[in-house]
Amino acid sequence: MTKTDKEYYISLINELRKLPTETEWLEFKENNDEPDAIGEYLSALSNSAALHEHETAYLVYGVNDSSHDIVGTQFKPREKKVGNEELENWLIKLLTPRIDFRFIEVTTEEGTVVVLEIPASKSQPTAFKGTEFIRVGSYRKKLKEYPEKERKLWRSFEIRPFETMPAMENVDTGTITQLLDTGVFYTLMGQPIPSTRDGIIHDFNDYGFIKRMDNGNYTITNMGALLFAKDIRQFDYLENKRIRVIKYKGSGRTNAIRDQFFYKGYAIGFNEIVNYIMSMLPQSETIESALREDFIMFPEKAVREMLGNLIIHQDMTAHGQSLMIEIFNERIEATNPGCLLVDVDRIIDTAPHARNEKMADFLRLVHICEVRGSGFDRMEEGMKDWKIPAPKVETGDDFCRTMFFWHDSLSSWSKDEKVRTCYLYICYCYVNGIDATNAA
Repeated sequence: MTKTDKEYYISLINELRKLPTETEWLEFKENNDEPDAIGEYLSALSNSAALHEHETAYLVYGVNDSSHDIVGTQFKPREKKVGNEELENWLIKLLTPRIDFRFIEVTTEEGTVVVLEIPASKSQPTAFKGTEFIRVGSYRKKLKEYPEKERKLWRSFEIRPFETMPAMENVDTGTITQLLDTGVFYTLMGQPIPSTRDGIIHDFNDYGFIKRMDNGNYTITNMGALLFAKDIRQFDYLENKRIRVIKYKGSGRTNAIRDQFFYKGYAIGFNEIVNYIMSMLPQSETIESALREDFIMFPEKAVREMLGNLIIHQDMTAHGQSLMIEIFNERIEATNPGCLLVDVDRIIDTAPHARNEKMADFLRLVHICEVRGSGFDRMEEGMKDWKIPAPKVETGDDFCRTMFFWHDSLSSWSKDEKVRTCYLYICYCYVNGIDATNAA
């Protein structure tokens, strides 16, 4: 065990000892090393951790369960055998599914402590010898005897969002403020920055951007990293959530003249990305009152909604795909991993759906995007005001693509663009209680 590991586990043990009583995800023992009991505890604590939204459960040997004093233990898991088989291997074979538990022996001044780290069950209840257990208070019970807890446990597997999962674990408060741009949070919220770091940590914990760990340090959640990271490359597995903007020459993909990646969190980098896209958009000339003027082909309002939808509707579990915006001479395309959650033909009037509800709620709160289902309406408004075709949406099993098109005149519109624009505009008028006319 390295010095850093030892410091971590001593800190963990001391934090667990501070709890007033054992919990449904924590059990203290002294020397009870009966193999079947350990197996049942593995099942019960793993399931209870999932039920209480805890990443890890603990069975700690060498701590008195009443006083929480360290008394030391004689239990040596590396030497314990069941028949001729090592205890750990014997337990692994009898657990379904096979979870990655660990025995950690820690030498303290008061005596040896053994920490059994047990990951929370993820996709199904953890069973020992074919039986699933659960903690009820400080007691170990069969899960089937508590049907309401069983139903709640199964529901927890279905609803656990990607945003709440850890992006980086065991970081201190100083590291949090180094990795995350906490000041932007208060700017977006229109609030003064707290005078102490503890105040910032309290707020970020309340919003779910970080979570306090059992050893007193913190986990930065995926949501915290994706919204406020100064550089998401600092977080393993999140680099492919970056936003990529490609500018092409012409109408095809064979000649890319700009290829820009954005690695800041979505909340802190949103305006920068919008401004970059607007600067890359083709410009056209018009003559008004004998004066020649340049104007950008697509309205900023529509571009903002396109980018916001790209972020909140992506499938976070997909790998190998970046959020991508592609700019051509007469169109712009935004592609995100994950299929569209509603029927394309009912995109105006369908109730809002968002894959990443927690992140979407925050982005709505700070007026970066909409989650009321009005995002597409706002894109349609922007396109109508500029007399250009309504946005087009394509979707497949693993992607969704939104496209804006530009034409110099109505005569150059395709039949499909005319039909789509009329259809979506009438839908928009119907949903918003507006009288539609041919003149509009």
